[in-house]
Amino acid sequence: MSPDVVSQLAPTGVLRAGINLSNFLLVTGKSASGDPQGVSPDMAGEIARRLGVPVKYVPYKTPGELADAAGTSAWDIGLIGAEPQRAETIAFTAAYVEIEATYLVPAGSPLKTIADVDRAGVRIAVTARSAYGLWLDRNIKNAALVRSTSLDSAYEQFVADKLEALAGLRPRLLSDVQNLPGARILDGQFAAVQQAIGTARGNDAAAAFLRSFVEEAKASGFVASLIERHNVRGLSVAPPA
Repeated sequence: MSPDVVSQLAPTGVLRAGINLSNFLLVTGKSASGDPQGVSPDMAGEIARRLGVPVKYVPYKTPGELADAAGTSAWDIGLIGAEPQRAETIAFTAAYVEIEATYLVPAGSPLKTIADVDRAGVRIAVTARSAYGLWLDRNIKNAALVRSTSLDSAYEQFVADKLEALAGLRPRLLSDVQNLPGARILDGQFAAVQQAIGTARGNDAAAAFLRSFVEEAKASGFVASLIERHNVRGLSVAPPA
């Protein structure tokens, strides 16, 4: 292991891994000591094992808060959706898993396809600063985005204000649709959220190591084994970079 990699990824002698607790597919539980458990923490743990250092999980309630801490020395690696806005301060690997993002529409909705949603008069409930929310910020041209601070509050606003669509990750929407008689989830996806691993820009040796690690973890079946171990539905191993 290159000394530059270790010094950049574990300058304190510990790998501090920023974990987004709001992604229920990648963080599926807690250990007896309170550490997050799931695919994302296990990826961080394997990186620490290869570096020969302990791992310390640094939890964040939202991905936006994790991204805001880039470059502050609060974390050494961040496990988060790769988005262009975040890439201004974070050097990302290619994705290790992907998650479909689509829309839920209420009973009787005239919206039938993904393309139907981006039209004048349509209001889309969305979790602000989520990876798919950032995608919508860049790509929605005609519809109005109604932003909330959390998954739950986006759902609640969609229902309370009778909005025309709710944007979200398909696994979460599969749960939400059960509570709304007649509601439908639209076929297809408007984006595939690319869950990746990042480090602060300027950590060139660390970034190269992380990119290589992710490609090996996908090709070897390690990522697939984590998805199976944690019995996660809605995650798929990302294709090679």
